[in-house]
Amino acid sequence: MTMSPTLAPSTTELNNWSIITVTGPDATDFLQNQLTNSVKSIKPIDLGELALAHTQNRFAGYCSAKGRLMSSFWITRRNTKNEAGEDIPEYQLLISSDLAQTLSKRLSMFVLRSKVKVIDQSNHYKVYGSLDVDSSNTAQLQKISAAGVRVSELPTVQVDGINYQRYLLTCTVEQETLLKEIQSNNVSAAINTWNWLEVQSGIPRITQSTYEQFVPQMINMESLKGIDFQKGCYPGQEVVARSQYRGTIKRRLQIGHLNANHEVAIGAEIFHSEDPQQPCGMVVLSAHHPSIEQRIDIQAECKLEALETGSVHLGSVNGPTIQFASLPYPLIEI
Repeated sequence: MTMSPTLAPSTTELNNWSIITVTGPDATDFLQNQLTNSVKSIKPIDLGELALAHTQNRFAGYCSAKGRLMSSFWITRRNTKNEAGEDIPEYQLLISSDLAQTLSKRLSMFVLRSKVKVIDQSNHYKVYGSLDVDSSNTAQLQKISAAGVRVSELPTVQVDGINYQRYLLTCTVEQETLLKEIQSNNVSAAINTWNWLEVQSGIPRITQSTYEQFVPQMINMESLKGIDFQKGCYPGQEVVARSQYRGTIKRRLQIGHLNANHEVAIGAEIFHSEDPQQPCGMVVLSAHHPSIEQRIDIQAECKLEALETGSVHLGSVNGPTIQFASLPYPLIEI
């Protein structure tokens, strides 16, 4: 049991998220050759439409040549018209804000002669998180979408039998006034709630602190529909495929919690009680529990054998003990 509070619907700005746009006649083919997931089958969204998770809002990653994740993100498509009236795809990548500039520069290196523009939109767009319960805000979100704000659904998070629906809203600075009616008055609580539910979702978000630390399967991306093994080549594809089909993944993302009176840093190392000399994993995301004082919930990448016996601790074998819980989704094993 996670001892969840009942969380009210809320909408708040997420300063730790940002946007990269990739647009142009060749944008689809370009991204198809760069990302872990397929973009060719992403259905464009229209004004007034909510981008549905996995079909219109797709989880994906970008890897180094060694198969290590340089970023993870959600990606949507909306078409624009050129002067000839032809549809031109515009993709939005919703990414951790501390990696937006890095990834946009990296992708731009491979544009070459393709008709593609890769732009870090951190100064032009804002990202908001909207929490809905029992679809009470759906009509209002559709109204906002019809006015030009892109509304992207994330997978539902179920905690103690309650379904929490999350949406990422992306708008220009000028469009922010459209969100005033639904913005939370308690910004701090709304942000903490959003971060806590992100941890509980078991869906990782790569940040600067975990840059190039993981092969995608180490943080469960194949089980989260973040890898398409049929799409063809992309940077690191051979390493990712080899890890999947040779069964070499001995580490996985886990959800846990610990008691601490301080922040738990992303990238902090964790240690097994029987092996104090080397870490058995690291923290991927962390957030304070909304109603339990001094409880920190975390996502942590961890050696599977470390979960079999003994205990796992933050920082050193003398640090706070981490209590692990079940993942909210099954792992795909081959």
